[in-house]
Order: sequence, then C-alpha cells, then structure tokens
Amino acid sequence: MWLALASLSLLLGQQMHDHKMHRTADEFARVLDDPKRDSWQKPHEVVMALALRPDEVVADVGAGTGYFAKRFARHAGKVYAVDIAPKLLAMAKKNEPRLDIVVAAEDDPKLPVASIDTIFVCNTLHHIDGRAAYLPKLKRALKPGGRVVVLEFHKRPTPVGPPVEHRIAQADLVKEFLAAGFHQTREWTMLETQYFLEFKL
Repeated sequence: MWLALASLSLLLGQQMHDHKMHRTADEFARVLDDPKRDSWQKPHEVVMALALRPDEVVADVGAGTGYFAKRFARHAGKVYAVDIAPKLLAMAKKNEPRLDIVVAAEDDPKLPVASIDTIFVCNTLHHIDGRAAYLPKLKRALKPGGRVVVLEFHKRPTPVGPPVEHRIAQADLVKEFLAAGFHQTREWTMLETQYFLEFKL
C-alpha cells in the first residue's frame, strides 16, 4: 500500500519506515487523513495548481483513503482511486462515492489504455521497485496530450518525510521519466518539502 507506507513514514519518522510493517487499515487511515498533514501538503494549493477541467479524467495512483482523490472529484469529470490496498480504497469510496476504485498490483496500476488525462502520483514512486518497467504502464494509460504529475520528497533532511536514503533525487527522477519517453513540462514550487513536477509525452 504505497501511499499508506509513505505517509506513515513521513508523519511518524524513520522508525516507521519499515516496508514490511503490519498495520491495520484503520491505523493507516488515521495517519493518511490526519488534519496536520494539510499544513505541509497544502492540498488546496496542489489541486488548484492542476487546473482540472470539468470533463477531465484523473487517476490518483497510491490513493490510499482518498486524501487527494476525493478533492479531485470536486473538480474533474471522472476520478480513479488506484491502490494495492482494497480496505483503504473501500474507505476512499465511502468518503467519496463518485470515485472509481482500481485495485492495482505492485508492478501495474491496472488503468485502462489511453483513458486518463492526468495521472497523479504523490509520495508513492519511491516505494515502487522497477520504475523503468512501471513508467511505461503509466504512459500506456494516458490519452494523447495527457500528463503525469509527481510529488516526491526532496532528497535532503526535511521536517516530515521518509529517511533521506529512501528518497529519489529530483534530477534522478527526471532522468527516469526521460528514459521512459516523457519530457518535463512544468514545475511548481509552493511546497517546502516536496518537488512537484509535470511530465508529458
């Protein structure tokens, strides 16, 4: 459960950054939906920066309980909440019935081909092994002119976030996207702890 693990580590510190932790869905949910997260994640500013259209199709990969997905549903035409944790997705659906739930595999987002305008991936890519094989699967799901938007923690100490050794340097992530056939089209800088990038084909 990519986003759940990421959020536990970023909110509770290094001692929680064990990818083999066994936590209940309720425990994950309390962390994912902690109101304190809003102060550094700035969800309203992030959503507004994306300038979603009323007819836009969005996929939130690593959606967890729907922290961002339920916000996207207020602005976009269709929102897929994608995660490998069915119990968390059930909570997301309960919080926002308009979401379309996708139970993904660790190596495949399971998104329909050529169907998505915006793929949003927050605090999740650093948990995905084999990104060189994963990014083309994101590419396959995009409509012509679609984009992938990524938020990841800077590879330096920050007040919140996983241990630095588990983070992806911004330059390295850009190289991975370039190798997958994308190019960077935009960067937003309103977040102190994360880089916030847009990629297109």
